[in-house]
Amino acid sequence: MNFGLVVLGAHFGVWLTDVINKYKNDNILLVEPVPYNYKILKKNFYAFPNIYICNNAIYSSNKTDFFYYVKEDSISKLGKHWASQIGSFNKQHILDHKSKRFKIEECDIVQEKIKFITFDDLINQYSIDSIDKLQLDVEGSEYEILKSIKLERIQIRSILFETKHFDGTFKEDVKLKKIKNILIKNNYSLKQIDLENMLAEKIIFD
Repeated sequence: MNFGLVVLGAHFGVWLTDVINKYKNDNILLVEPVPYNYKILKKNFYAFPNIYICNNAIYSSNKTDFFYYVKEDSISKLGKHWASQIGSFNKQHILDHKSKRFKIEECDIVQEKIKFITFDDLINQYSIDSIDKLQLDVEGSEYEILKSIKLERIQIRSILFETKHFDGTFKEDVKLKKIKNILIKNNYSLKQIDLENMLAEKIIFD
């Protein structure tokens, strides 16, 4: 089954309005493990039978492990609307966002055991055999997920992914280069569309 849009790290959908509208007539899968964001997605899209909501975290292996995210009650105190976006398997990744204007502390972080599944399991669960657009904003897990995708098995026309945390919080280095090489070898053209995001588009040969 084809999906027009698959988003890993959907937040609560506020920044996805345009892309969801673009694929509104196609199957859409929104993946979001942060519980309060997942509840908002379920509430906002319950009336759309073509939009599926998944609350698993995606990783390169199946496991039950700790997942960390900002407490819902701490978001207004921290004063940054994007605080609710930061969910990670690595608590230090969240703490490393601390700055003069974002005074995150350990007491602001929830630790919760959840089920991590692979990208393969995700596409099997929803019977996905092709994707028009795959979008990732997974707070440093991009490398683990992208390296695990069997690009020869599933047709993905374009992949939009965040680059700024590939080699640690706010670091880009060897891991990003490795993924870029994998994508190029699988006939994707690459374009850095802004300071934080890269677009890979499948080259179609006649």
